[in-house]
Amino acid sequence: MGTAPGQDSPRIEQLSSIRADGSRLAIHPADVRGRFITRRRVVFAVLIAIYVALPLVEVGGHPAVHLDVAARRFYLFGGTYNAQDFWRVLFLLTSVGFSLLFFTAWLGRVWCGWACPQTVFLEGAYRPIERFFDGPRERRLKVAGLPWTFARVGRAGLKHGAYAVVSLLISHAALSLFVSAGGLVSMVAEGPTVSPVAFGWAMAVTGALYFNFAWFREQLCVVVCPYGRLQSVMQDRNSLIIGYDTKRGEPRGRMLKVKSGEVAPPRGDCVDCRRCVVVCPTGIDIRNGLQMDCLACAQCVDACDEVMDKVGRPRGLIRYDSLNGLAGETRRVFRPRLVLYGALMVAAVAGLVLSLVGRVPFEANLLRFQGTPYLVENGTVRNQFELHLVNKNPGETTFSIRVDSPVPAQVVVPQTEVRLASLESFRVPLFITVPLDRGSGPFVFTVEVADSASGEVKRMEARFLGPAGG
Repeated sequence: MGTAPGQDSPRIEQLSSIRADGSRLAIHPADVRGRFITRRRVVFAVLIAIYVALPLVEVGGHPAVHLDVAARRFYLFGGTYNAQDFWRVLFLLTSVGFSLLFFTAWLGRVWCGWACPQTVFLEGAYRPIERFFDGPRERRLKVAGLPWTFARVGRAGLKHGAYAVVSLLISHAALSLFVSAGGLVSMVAEGPTVSPVAFGWAMAVTGALYFNFAWFREQLCVVVCPYGRLQSVMQDRNSLIIGYDTKRGEPRGRMLKVKSGEVAPPRGDCVDCRRCVVVCPTGIDIRNGLQMDCLACAQCVDACDEVMDKVGRPRGLIRYDSLNGLAGETRRVFRPRLVLYGALMVAAVAGLVLSLVGRVPFEANLLRFQGTPYLVENGTVRNQFELHLVNKNPGETTFSIRVDSPVPAQVVVPQTEVRLASLESFRVPLFITVPLDRGSGPFVFTVEVADSASGEVKRMEARFLGPAGG
C-alpha cells in the first residue's frame, strides 16, 4: 500500500488493522460529532429507507423493483422488461463504470464514505447497536481486556442477537426484490419446506451479512474490495480527497506553557492528540498521507475541527482538498482526464436513456412457418405465418389484429383480438390464400396490431410467395 501519485508523505508498509505478526488488530472507532457525520447519517437514513421501500411502493401496479428471474419478468419503476431487453444492461453497466471513473477522478472516494452499502449498513445500523450494548470506545477497550463474566456473556449474546435480526431483515428485504413483498410474506407464512430455494438463499445471505458486519467489517474494504487499490489509478493530484495540511500542522506537538520572558519552541497547529486516529473506522493516521485504507468518511475532519475549536485555532487542518490544494497550489477542476471520463459517462448515460425512451409497450413479430414457403392445392396458393405477441405494458391489454391485402385474398386469423396480462406472450397463426386464376405472383401485404392500453399501432409488411414469382 502506497501513497497517491505525487504524494510526498511517508509510505505505510503495513495495514493499520494488522499487527506486525500478521494477527488482526480490532478497530474500535470513537464516537464523533460534527457537520459531516450529521449529514452522513441523514444520507444513510435516506438510502436505507429507499432500499426498504423499493419492493413495497407500487409504480404502475407493480413494485418499484421486482426482478422475477425465474419467470424472466422484470418490473423497474413502472417499466416492464423481459429477457429480450437484456441488451439494455450493457448501457447500464457502462454508465456505472464510466460514472465511477468520472466521480472518483473528481470527488475521490465519495462513494465509499457516503453511499457504499458496506458503509451505510455498518455505520447506520450495526455500529449504533454496538454502542448501545457496549458503550463508547473507552469502555469497549477496557472490557476487551477483562475476563468473561455472566453479565458480559449476556450482553454479548443480546448484541449478536440484534446483529442477527438486522441481518435477517436486510436479507429478506433483498429477497423481496426478487419475489415481491407479497410473495415474501406468503413464503414466510408457508414455511421453508414450501420454498426451500428462497429460504436457503435468505439464510446464506443472512450468514454472510452477519459474518461481515459482526466481525469482518473494515477488512472487506481494505482486503477484499478492489476499489481502494484502483484509486491510485483513477485519481490524480487534483482529485478531491481528505488530507492533512502538513505545512500548517508540523511540527506537531502538545501545547506548551512557558514562563514569562521565555520563547516557546515552534509548533504547528497539530497538537498530536491522535483524535483523528481513534475516530477512523479503518484505524489509519491520516497525517501519514493518503492511504488505501482511507474511505473518505470525513470522521477525522469532524474530530480535528472539534479539537481546533477547543484550542482556538482555525478549522481545516484536516479537510476535503486535493493534493495540490494541500501543497498550496491551485486545484484544476477541468482537466483532460476528467473531460474524457465525463464524455464517456455522458455517452453511456445517453445510450441508456435512449434505449429506455425507445422502449415499445409491446412486441409483435410476424414469422413465416418453417418448411415449404407456400402450398398449392385446389386451385389456390396458401401462405402460413405466425404472429408472436408480447405485452410489455405494466397491466393487462387487448391486441386487435387486422390484415390488408392489395389483391383479393382469403385471410384466416383464428383470433382477431387477444387479451394478455403484463409480460404475457401469445402466438397467433395467420393464413392467407389467393386463387391461382387471380394471380399468385409475389406481393406485399400488411398486418396491423393495435394495443388498447398504450394506443400504439404497429404495422408489419410481409411478402406473399407463389408459383408465379416465389
